[in-house]
Order: sequence, then C-alpha cells, then structure tokens
Amino acid sequence: MITRSDNKLIYRYDSEMLWIEAWGENAVRIRATKCAKMPDEDWALTIPQNSKAVIENDAEGGVLKNGEIIVRITQTGKISINRSNGKTVLEEYWRNRRDIRDSKCSAIEVEGREFKPHPGGNYHLTVRWESPDKEEKIYGMGQYQQDFLNLKGCDLELAHRNSQASVPFAISSLGYGLLWNNPAIGRCVFGRNITSFEAYSTDIMDYWIVVGDTPAQIEEAYAKVTGTVPMMPEYGLGFWQCKLRYQTQEELLDVARRYKRENIPLDVIVVDFFHWPRQGEWKFDPVYWHDPKAMIDELESMGIKLMVSIWPTVDRESENYKYMLENGFLVRTERGFRVGLNFEGATIHIDVTNPEARRYLWDTVLKNYYELGVRIFWLDEAEPEYSVYDFDNYRYYLGPDLMIGNIYPVDYARTFYEGMKEMGQENIVNLIRCAWAGSQRFGALVWSGDIASSFESMKNQLVAGLNMGLAGIPWWTTDIGGFHGGDPNDPAFRELFVRWFEWGTFCPVMRLHGDREPRQPQVGTTGGATCRSGAANEIWSYGEEVYEICRQYIDLRESMRDYIRDLMNEAHEKGTPVMRTLFYEFPDDKKAWEAEDEYMFGGKYLVAPVFEAGVTNRQVYLPKGAGWKNRDNETVYEGGCTITAQAPLKVIPVFERLDEKS
Repeated sequence: MITRSDNKLIYRYDSEMLWIEAWGENAVRIRATKCAKMPDEDWALTIPQNSKAVIENDAEGGVLKNGEIIVRITQTGKISINRSNGKTVLEEYWRNRRDIRDSKCSAIEVEGREFKPHPGGNYHLTVRWESPDKEEKIYGMGQYQQDFLNLKGCDLELAHRNSQASVPFAISSLGYGLLWNNPAIGRCVFGRNITSFEAYSTDIMDYWIVVGDTPAQIEEAYAKVTGTVPMMPEYGLGFWQCKLRYQTQEELLDVARRYKRENIPLDVIVVDFFHWPRQGEWKFDPVYWHDPKAMIDELESMGIKLMVSIWPTVDRESENYKYMLENGFLVRTERGFRVGLNFEGATIHIDVTNPEARRYLWDTVLKNYYELGVRIFWLDEAEPEYSVYDFDNYRYYLGPDLMIGNIYPVDYARTFYEGMKEMGQENIVNLIRCAWAGSQRFGALVWSGDIASSFESMKNQLVAGLNMGLAGIPWWTTDIGGFHGGDPNDPAFRELFVRWFEWGTFCPVMRLHGDREPRQPQVGTTGGATCRSGAANEIWSYGEEVYEICRQYIDLRESMRDYIRDLMNEAHEKGTPVMRTLFYEFPDDKKAWEAEDEYMFGGKYLVAPVFEAGVTNRQVYLPKGAGWKNRDNETVYEGGCTITAQAPLKVIPVFERLDEKS
C-alpha cells in the first residue's frame, strides 16, 4: 500500500514501513523499518529541512519529485532514483517473482532491502543497488589506509580503528552523493555489478541521496544538511610543533624558547599523553608539570598556544574510576574482564554517548585545564581504540557497539565543543583521531592516526585526506614524517622527513609529530613517566640541510596565511574541502578524474608531492581550463598536458593556476 502524509511518500507491505521524503535541495531521505514505529534518531541529519515535494500516486506505484531528483516506488516495493532528465541514478537490486511485469523478474529471490532478523533481537540489514554504469567512480567514505582514491571495486569496513575513520558519505562521478545515515558497524561494497551497504545490528534503513551537476554542488548540499566546520582560528593557519612526548614542563618550554629565539614562527606546541598521574584523571602531574599556569602564560607571551592531549581511557586504579563506575559513565563489556585497552594500565573508555558522562568529563577538564588557559585539546583514542576489536563485546549508553558504535567520535568531539562554547569560546578547533558524518560541526580537526614512517604510508595519507574532504571533513592533517619510527640521524629518514614536511605545508593544518628512534631514558619513576619518550623531533633535530629547508617551508606557510584563511572561510560557509581532488575544480576534464597522486590546495595551487626515495623529478598532469605557472622556476604551461617537473630535495612541485581563480 502506498499513501502520502504531509511531505512523505509512505509504503507499507507486510511488516515493513518505508518513508520517502524531500530533505534539502534536490535531495531525499529514505527510511525503512520492520519495527512497530519508525525510529526517530536523525544521526548526522541534524539540520532541519523544509523542502516541499511533489508527490503523485498511480497504478504503478508512487513518485516523489524534489527539484532535480525523482524517486519512484512500485507497488511491490522496488525503489528507483532518477534525475529530472530521466537518467537513472540508482535502482534497487531485486530478483524475485513478485512482479512479473519487471523485466528483471527472476527465480533467484534476492531482496533489495533485506532485514535478516537476529533471534530475539533486531536485524542484520543489507541494502543493494544495481551499479548503473561500469565506468562509475566513487569517492569519499572517510579514511582508509590504502592507495585507492577511486573506491569503485573496494570492500570497506564501516567501523573505526586507529588510523581508519568510517565517514559514510560517497560522491559518484554520475552526479549523486549518498549518505549511509546509520552508525552501526557494518560493511560497504562498491562492486561492478552491485553496490551494497550492511548494518550488522539495526532497527532501520536510513540513507540520504542528492543529485548535482558538479562535485562542488553535491558537497555543498551535503554540508547544508549535516553542518560545516566553525571558522578556523588564526593559530590554525601556521606551524604546530609536537613529538612523543615532552616529559616535563621545562623540556617543552626549552623547545618553545628556541623557536622564539631563532625567530621561527610557531603557532601551537603540544603536551602529549601521559602528562597525567593515571589515565582517567585528566590533569597535569605536579611532579613533572609543577606550574602549568606559568608555562601557559609564558607561551602566550611568545604568541604560542598550548594544546593538551586527552585520552578517554580510565585506569581501574585512577582516582575517578569508582565514581564513574557507580554512575554508569564507563563503556560496558558483555563478557570477560571490563578492559577495553591494556596500555600502560588496564583501562576502559568513558562512555561519551551518555550525556551525564560528557558533563562529568568536561567539568573535570574545565577545572584542570581550561581554567589554566588551555584552549585547544587533542582528543586521542577517539575511535575508541580497543586491544581486541570484538565489536559485539562492548555496550554504550545508546546501545550495543554493533548498533551505534560509529557515533562515538562525534560525541567525543561534541563533549569539548559544547563545553568550550558554553564558556563563550568561538572558532573552536580540537585535534581528534577519528570522525563520523557530522563530526565537522563540532570543530573536529582529524589526523590520520598512528601511521608508519615510510613513503608508501605517506602516499596513502594523500588518498585518505582527499577522500576525507569529499566525505565532508575539510579539517584534516597527518603526523609529518609518520608516527611509527624514523631515526633523525638516518639519511634515508631525513629524505622522507623533508618530502613529508614540504607536503605538510600544503595540508589544511601543518603539524609535526612522531615517535622517533631511539627511545629516550625514562624521566622519573611515578605517574606517566613509565611511558618513555621518543627521540627529538624538532626541525633542528635533522641536521643543518634539513633545518634550512624546513625554515623555508615554514616561511612559505606564513606567506600564505591570507590565502589559507580564505580557504578556511570556504570550508566554514559551504563545506568546501581545503585539499581538493583535481576533478573537484575541473569536473569536465576526464583526465582530472584519473589523477590520484596530485591535488589542489584550494582553487589556486596544484600540488604534486614526491612519494618515492631518490626521485628528483615526477610526472604532473595540468588540467584543462587553465594555464599553470611553476612556483619554483616560473615556467608557464597550457592546461591539458602532462609534464616532467623537476623536484630536487628542497622542492615540491607546485603550480599556480592562471585564470579567474588565480
């Protein structure tokens, strides 16, 4: 049965209820359930929409029209999504005998929407669509440690892990964007024949789809329904210094003073993890940080902001564990010892899906950090990270991990954003290790996690950053030089470090970090001192040649402040990625859709990082529709050609666009 109610097209058959409704310009939201009533969570779709649709019924079924998008549902329940010009965007994959008028009627018996019941519980949901075009390309979906920019043919886990962030918004080369609006653990396959999304434990199918003529139109429509980042504050535009880890207040201040003494611009310096007595106490250990207020004041006098690492892990021996346990503020385990991560202590994570737990965490941070002057937080372990990723073993305030687990990093970022907003702070940015759809509106600056220090890993990060931007997360960065390993005295690592540092200049945030070798002697015997530090990781730690190159690129970053500020304003106002694929700026150039190892930094600069050791030149494609000037030697080229760009160690190939956007 097909009916309409207000702005919805409603379909019912047996136990299934399905809603189709206009949701933003040229977009629809489609929900289905086999529960007694439709679940009411909006998840990422938190911005109210007042779109008016044209809804019609006929003998074949029902039709909803909203601008350029048209959704049809047959009397037997099959959904097809089309553009107003008649072109099919997506069509559910059904193979059954229910409608002999369908040319695809078959005895195979496969459902396009399969709610497979769990005994005594909810459903394992699978949704299947026909792949409309063999040449289709898919982008977005968040951050995966692989070298595929085009995700067509990929099998993706819809789950978070350290360095993996599932942000389930995809953009198609066929002119549509799709948000899988379900935080359940699951799987997505962009096959040549079928595209499928799965939720392993859920009550609802919920997705949003939009059509547009360009990737920019699609991206901006998505931002209107899920939100945009705040305006990046001024200290987000320059250079950030970090390492694993400054072990004492005096060590950190010595580094900051040297940057100041040598007249090297520095916007942010970081106190990394285990500056606390125990995990879950969220305060400076007075043994090693004897006067943090004086430290923050001195940094402020030098024009440097302090960022402080926060972990959501709570040690069973911490002073807050008993209170948090009694009040239900901790993630639960379904079986076994209540431990989620065993690192420097047996810990379980705070349950930030619980609003009372969020309030408790912020109140503790407010007293121990914010009131001292800390205005930037590093929200580590945000997936959250587990020693064993048995997603069926964890339960949150909002429900089982399998059912809602991917929402955790959103609520983690929300904890700090809302607390800081409450204190009157504007332009909020916090570094975080994971994200899901909607994280951007809570000031989430995502970095790509604990990645390897290698050229292969560096190349993977470019793909990750570009797809994160297309998934609606424009604030993104990496650990310059990679996180795991790397000896500053090793010539091979110095080369990698330089190449990564040059590329970091053209990332949304330029941040140096890493766990360098060899490990340093332990300072002290109490509190977090058992977590030893890595080797020095300042720009002078790599020898005179590297030091001079780094100074050059920090100065270059400073010279681009006005330009980067404009890019951040675009991200804030429209959701525009700061790092952009070539096709984002040049959608009519077919070759721009093939380029996977170069990108646009805003609309003006094409950047082509060097991803191999020993290489001093590389091939660069310059898109059609503009002229291009080499930033290094000022040679001018016509667009639509591939050139060999010279790239000695001190040069990253960068080309300035010569047209109305330049």
